[in-house]
Amino acid sequence: MGVLRSTQSMEAEVEEIRAALLHGAGAAAVKRAAGAEEGAAEARTVCVTGGISFVGLAVVDRLLRHGYTVRLALETQEDLDKLREMEMFGENGRDGVWTVMANVMDPESLNRAFNGCVGVFHTSSLVDPGGISGYTKHMAILEARAAGQVVDACIRAESVRKCVFTSSLLACVWRQSYPHQRGFPTTIDENCWSDESFCRDNKLWFALGKTMAEKAAWRAARGRDLKLVTICPALVTGPGFRRRNSTPSIAYLKGAHAMLADGLLATADVERVAEAHVRVYEAMSGGGVAGGRYICYDHVIRRGEELAELQRQLGIRRGGTLARSGSDGGGDGRAAQFALCNGKLARLVSSRRRCTYDTYYPISYD
Repeated sequence: MGVLRSTQSMEAEVEEIRAALLHGAGAAAVKRAAGAEEGAAEARTVCVTGGISFVGLAVVDRLLRHGYTVRLALETQEDLDKLREMEMFGENGRDGVWTVMANVMDPESLNRAFNGCVGVFHTSSLVDPGGISGYTKHMAILEARAAGQVVDACIRAESVRKCVFTSSLLACVWRQSYPHQRGFPTTIDENCWSDESFCRDNKLWFALGKTMAEKAAWRAARGRDLKLVTICPALVTGPGFRRRNSTPSIAYLKGAHAMLADGLLATADVERVAEAHVRVYEAMSGGGVAGGRYICYDHVIRRGEELAELQRQLGIRRGGTLARSGSDGGGDGRAAQFALCNGKLARLVSSRRRCTYDTYYPISYD
C-alpha cells in the first residue's frame, strides 16, 4: 500500500473522475424541470437494485421507515421466492414495497424498473455463484459494465433525478507501497482511489471490481442530468451477516492482514450503512449539500485476534493473504501507516440531526 501511481494516464483518469464528481453537485438543479410538480406520492417512489442482498434489504427497511414507496428490483425468480420466504413484506404494494424483475445486465429491464421513480439506490453487486470466495477478474469486468448500464438507465428514465451507488472502502485503500516509513500516518479519505494495477498484480479481484465499477458510474454520469453520490462502506457486518453476507465478506477479506497492518481494516454495521444511504439521498435534494463520495465505517480492527475471530466465524483458513514485505501482518506492536477518515459523512449526518423522522442509529466515528 502507498502512494498512487504518478503516471500521466493515472493522473488523467483521476482528473476525469474528479470532474464527474464536481459536476454531479449541480446536475440535479436542471434535471427535467417539466417534471418538478409531480405528486407527493410519486416524488417519494424510489427503486432499489439488489434488494434481496444483505445491504439492499437494510436500505429498503430504512427507506420504508422514512416514508418512501420502494420498487424492489429482483434479478431472478429465485430472488422473488427467497423474498417471500423471508416474509418481510406483505403482498405486492401492501407494505409500500413493489417488486419488479430487472437484470443489471439488461438495459431494457432496467428502464422498466426505473421509470416512474425519482431516485435509484444501486446496491447490487456480482457474487460468486458457487458461494465461496471465488470472485474472479471476469466478474470484476462484468460489475464495471453493469455499473455503467445502471447509470445509463437512470439517465434515460425521465423521472429519475438522483442515484445513490453502493461502492466499497476497497475502492479507496489498495495502493503501492511507500519506499520508506514516514513519521506520521497518511489519511485515507474519499479523495483516495485504489490502484487498479496493484489490484491486478495481487489478484485482488473484489477490490478491482469495486474500483472499476465506481469509476464506470462516475464516467457514465459525467455531463448528464443525473445527480450521483457513492457510498464506500467498510466490511458490512451485523446480525446474520455470516449467513446472509458470507460470500462478499470472504471476498472482501482477501489481503486482510495487509489492511490490518496498515490500519485500514474496518467494519460497518449494516443498519448504519443503510441509514447513511438514506441520509445522503435526502441531502441531495434541492440545494442539498450532498455530493461526491462518502466513506462509511464505525470500527477499525487493530488487533490480530479480532481478525482471527472474524475469519473463524466466516470459515476462512488463515494464511494465503497478501502481506506487506517486512511485516507479519498481525497489526500489533507497530504504528499504523495510514489513518481512515469518514469526517465528510460525519459532518453530513450531524448537520441533519434536526430532522423529525423516527429512530436514528447513532454512528460513532474514529
